[in-house]
Amino acid sequence: MSRTLLISYDLGGPETSDSYKKLIDKIKALGTWAKPLESFWFVKTSDTVPSVRDALKSAMDSNDKLLVLDVTGVNWSSLNVSSDVTTWMKNNL
Repeated sequence: MSRTLLISYDLGGPETSDSYKKLIDKIKALGTWAKPLESFWFVKTSDTVPSVRDALKSAMDSNDKLLVLDVTGVNWSSLNVSSDVTTWMKNNL
């Protein structure tokens, strides 16, 4: 079953660090995605919430924070989010 997940994180280092690159590469590999805000992603995947958490955990340090939510079918609204992202959201949420 395909679902849309919201992924958000806080990493201890700067966004230019290798930790961010590793995590972002892992997020992009999960499926089709959109990034409406910094450290905030939507991913369309058949993976479960716990399996995504576990897959991303390997790219994180012990003090980093991660949130993964299933947002399939939720209502939403936005302000000043790019049309590429809102189109993705219309098609995938």
